[in-house]
Amino acid sequence: MIQGRCFHCGLPLDRTETVTATVAGGERHFCCTGCKSVCEAIFAAGLEGFYRRTPEGEVLGPPPEPPKQLALYDLDEVQAAYLDTTADLREINLHVEGIHCAACVWLIETGLSKMPGVEEARVNLTGRRLRLKWDNSRQRLSSLIGRLGEIGYAAVPFDPETAEGALKRGNRALLFRMAFAAFAAMNLMWVSIALYAGADEGEFRGLFHWIGFAIATPTLIYSGWPFYRGAWLGLRQGALTMDLPIAIGASITYLYSLYVTVGGQGHVYWDTVVNFLFVILVGRFLEAMSKRQAMASTQRLLDLQPKIATVLRDGEEVVVPIRAVAMGDLLLVRPGETIPADGIVSQGRSEVDEAMLTGESEPVKRAIGDSVTAGTLNGAGVLEVRVTGLLRDTALGRIIRLVEDAQSSKAPIQSLADRIVPWFVALTIGLALITFGLWSGRDLETALMAATSVLIITCPCAFGLATPMAIAVASGLGARHGILIKQGAVLETLSDIDHFVFDKTGTLTEGRPEVIQVQTLAADLGEPTELEAGWQRWPADVAFSHAQPELLRLVAALERVSEHPLAHAVVRLAKGAGIGLGSAEVRDVHVEPGAGISGSVDGHRLVIGTREWLRENGIDCQTPAAGGNPSALPESPLPAGEPAAPLGTTLHCAIDGVERLRLLAADRLRADAAEVVQRLQADGIRVTLLTGDREAVARRIAAQLGTIEVIADVRPEDKDRVIADLQRRGERVAMVGDGINDAPALVRADVGIAVGSGTDVSIASADIVLMSAELMRVRDAAALSRRTLRTIRQNIGLSITYNLIMVPLAMAALITPLVAAISMPLSSLAVIGNSARLRRLFKQGARSSAARSNPRG
Repeated sequence: MIQGRCFHCGLPLDRTETVTATVAGGERHFCCTGCKSVCEAIFAAGLEGFYRRTPEGEVLGPPPEPPKQLALYDLDEVQAAYLDTTADLREINLHVEGIHCAACVWLIETGLSKMPGVEEARVNLTGRRLRLKWDNSRQRLSSLIGRLGEIGYAAVPFDPETAEGALKRGNRALLFRMAFAAFAAMNLMWVSIALYAGADEGEFRGLFHWIGFAIATPTLIYSGWPFYRGAWLGLRQGALTMDLPIAIGASITYLYSLYVTVGGQGHVYWDTVVNFLFVILVGRFLEAMSKRQAMASTQRLLDLQPKIATVLRDGEEVVVPIRAVAMGDLLLVRPGETIPADGIVSQGRSEVDEAMLTGESEPVKRAIGDSVTAGTLNGAGVLEVRVTGLLRDTALGRIIRLVEDAQSSKAPIQSLADRIVPWFVALTIGLALITFGLWSGRDLETALMAATSVLIITCPCAFGLATPMAIAVASGLGARHGILIKQGAVLETLSDIDHFVFDKTGTLTEGRPEVIQVQTLAADLGEPTELEAGWQRWPADVAFSHAQPELLRLVAALERVSEHPLAHAVVRLAKGAGIGLGSAEVRDVHVEPGAGISGSVDGHRLVIGTREWLRENGIDCQTPAAGGNPSALPESPLPAGEPAAPLGTTLHCAIDGVERLRLLAADRLRADAAEVVQRLQADGIRVTLLTGDREAVARRIAAQLGTIEVIADVRPEDKDRVIADLQRRGERVAMVGDGINDAPALVRADVGIAVGSGTDVSIASADIVLMSAELMRVRDAAALSRRTLRTIRQNIGLSITYNLIMVPLAMAALITPLVAAISMPLSSLAVIGNSARLRRLFKQGARSSAARSNPRG
């Protein structure tokens, strides 16, 4: 280590307060006890390689003060605000102070990975964030944070609001540097006027030169520090960053002016040094503000989360911070208030505006038993809500995480751009050297200025921003309209999709079937009774026979334990007929997805489902002999003259080994299903209906949608195979389903889209989650992906065109460094502005929808 500096952090030693300790067999000197303790902990853990990896002369600074009351972080109630506490294997993001370089990254990752129970420790140097995965049954979070404190770093759980504050502080620091450069530029302007007016040839020439030196030097050090730091960090890691050409250009201009000031011949360019630093900082500041505005969707989502809630405790209203709300608490939500947490309505009824999450403008009715979501706006009613999800575990929290992940992810085209940027910088430096060589034989001053102009005007910044800005805007825009994109790469993949496969139930249909007809069969395999014969519209206009309510009670009692939409339809039918189910004893339940359910109800053995399911259970379906009554679902189950109407699925219900009841359940197509299919086909995309229904039923549904392909009689577990078969034929497939029973197919498809679901299953399985039940969002997502990829290509084209025009002008010495400094940020702002044009996509769609609904204007 350098003599007279702290062995750990590299700061100069104060001889009166130096701390000395024996470390690794030698006497070491430290600036404070904190550095001494950290150094001893590093050597004790065998991590002394940290000092070999720290660049020579790097000043780290003393370790930050570790957080107090670490034991609080072990409480599940505290951790619940940042992570899932239901399992022992946990994962958290920590904001870490004290990270300076790649050596710090190595020290943190290596030091924590050696601790028992730590599965993964990954540091993001740029964001100063640590993603930590550990086994909570083997290691406490307080021990891990304490360990970080021992080796010199202070860590607290990452909070997006804290990160937003850090972003504001960074922008404020940039503003201060810009203001300092502006002040210097204004003062140097008078010096430059004097020199240009003739002082450059008079007796005060040296005085004005030294005044310029006195103003430009602190400006270069303070205002130019971000560029030097960025260039140095890049070189230290073996990368050529975008700050390197700026740092070289500023240094060359400064050194040449210093040479002239000390005694050389020529003109000084102190004003050029200060002015182009000021202009570039203005560009950086505008760029930072534009990027923040482009990515502000995440912050707007965060703003939806209320900071306080009204909790009902012991009959009294208590206003508490949202972090003090616990699962199971009862919240009071008054008219016009934002719902603070996910929950179930226990009292009251109201209309809730969910537009900020789903994109649907119409409020939805909510009453007792309905679920409500954090961040949505209550209408005119008063609601009491039982909490089922808090903070990060709410639907809003999951949305925010998805948007953040998408904005930080990289599409394949961006990975290519990232690989090109270092070569771009190297080419810039090479062109500057060539320019200097071409002009040096004629005029050294012109050669220096032309080379500096090349360094400054050649802008890899715009090239580097081309992809991330477009993805950030697109993912934020999608989130505002109920389209959640998990990864930026999905946008690129979706733009190439040529085949959309739609599940039927809950996707193309509303997912809420109703029983529309009933057929009761006699118990002795003979003819049905006169009252019970044939298909009847439900509820029938005639009195019940003694058998019908009892049969329906047994069937509904078994279906009540199922989550299938058809089961819910049967239960609603029984409740609507006033049949009580509370006393039924249900046992030995077995569910076969795509086939049916079996079990015992009050001692009777029931089998409910398809014909094939009954046959697998040894039950023959009845065939009534008289009355011309059909034994199976007729092609048109409704009486003659009825509208073609609902398309149904038959449930065969057997009791004690005999089929006794048949129920026809129908589901309605979504209002926009046909339009979505037609629009996708107009875009040149194939559309297929994938369903477990019989071929005849599926064909009738397809006929209402247009000329689309049909793949029917497919069980849920076989949908994955169907998607794989399509992919083997070379097709790029997007699967659109409800995100639960279609999970394997959603994962298998090139792009999985879950419709109308914000559940954990859909988020885990799908690449895109549509919070709205509107199918038109499927086409909107496809349009957004194509527009995003086109915008990325336009951005790259803008960057290349700019450089092809401006670089030759700079090499020809037709552009001064100041003009170059003005031009360079403009190219970045052009890329940001072009990316922001993506916001017009949904505005145009809204205008088109309005025109269709009101063609007369």
